Amino acid sequence: MTRRALRGRLVWFRDDPAIAGAAALVDIADGLLVIEAERIAAVGPATDLLEPDLEVTHYPNALILPGLIDAHIHYPQTQVIGSYGTQLLDWLQSYTFPAERRFADPAHCARTAGFFLDELLRHGTTTAVAYASVHPGSVDALCAEALARTMRLITGKVMMDEGPEGLRDTAQSGYDDSQALIARWHGQGRIGYAVTPRFAVTSSAAQLEAAGALLREHPDCWLQTHLAENHAEIAEVARRFPEASSYTDVYDRFGLLGPRSILGHCLHLAEDEMARLAATGSVACFCPTSNLFIGSGLFDLARLTDRPDPVRIALATDVGGGTSYSMLQTAAEAYKVLQLQNQSWPALDAFHTMTRGNALALGLAHEIGTLEPGSHADVTVLDLAPTPAIAHRLEAIDRSDLPALLFALMTIGDDRAIRATWVAGKKLHERNG
Repeated sequence: MTRRALRGRLVWFRDDPAIAGAAALVDIADGLLVIEAERIAAVGPATDLLEPDLEVTHYPNALILPGLIDAHIHYPQTQVIGSYGTQLLDWLQSYTFPAERRFADPAHCARTAGFFLDELLRHGTTTAVAYASVHPGSVDALCAEALARTMRLITGKVMMDEGPEGLRDTAQSGYDDSQALIARWHGQGRIGYAVTPRFAVTSSAAQLEAAGALLREHPDCWLQTHLAENHAEIAEVARRFPEASSYTDVYDRFGLLGPRSILGHCLHLAEDEMARLAATGSVACFCPTSNLFIGSGLFDLARLTDRPDPVRIALATDVGGGTSYSMLQTAAEAYKVLQLQNQSWPALDAFHTMTRGNALALGLAHEIGTLEPGSHADVTVLDLAPTPAIAHRLEAIDRSDLPALLFALMTIGDDRAIRATWVAGKKLHERNG
């Protein structure tokens, strides 16, 4: 088997820095990451691990981290990013639904899927939890492209039996299509399936029941949907499901909450909803650029986590309501959102969330989000001088002050800060220039 290695400053987390402080962090100034058969075979100081004939790629003046993880993103929305001026329900009608109708065309699916995954890699993202469209072919195209790249991907066909014309399935066809896609793709390579009712506005009770049945029949699949993003959305859900005590209760009644449930946004939750999310181990996904751009509200991290029963949290770009594929820029906006609420988010907490934290949220911390031996060799290399402005800023920072370095890269970095992206031990992106 081919053995190769990456050499440079290795940085990753073994614990949550919000709990364990600096002890959570591993920082090896001159480290070697040895890769064999798509996985990390060994890691440690370079002087201890260098061996004759080992192929070594050296990254000086850089940080080698686990690949970044995006926990909520829409691949059919790549061409609506940056569209002007509406809030959620109007946004869907004006931009999202017209764009998603194009995914009835297999050629459009394939072209967009390739662009989408390459764009993630260019931004250092090696794992994504991605919505497809209502069309099964949109899932097939995305999974085929991910399989070709050996990428970790969780995705699913959107279920929406009360959606608009041209994007409507039925409770039965949504169930049947999802069953077929699970059989075809779940567990193929590094692909996982997510049962995907878009949200309670576009699914009937019968379809939500079908989604719950899929989860019961396939407990190793995930669930992705949206929750409490926008006040008008919440009011519409209350109108459609008057028997439910809350938006969260709608999903709970159909068995859609649990430790593999990734719930986008979670901005406007009552106390009993947060308690129920915590009790079921469900994950609230923080999507700051989308929440700001569509005007949905501010994610209150402290309210969700500073409690006896904290809610599990993930971070995501939510392209195309979100305005950047970059997890660095997403974390920078998250910092600002929290600043507006007198909350702090240190760089170590942010980078933990983008790597090990999101891996924990997905139940995959043994596979991704880490540089520990045995995990997949998914790696992001951050350049410490990608632009004149960043190089100038970092001149004023002591290189031993890793939190300061990371904070600067997070707040003023973007795709240009990604020197290289490796997936399963193969370099799939390298920045030129």
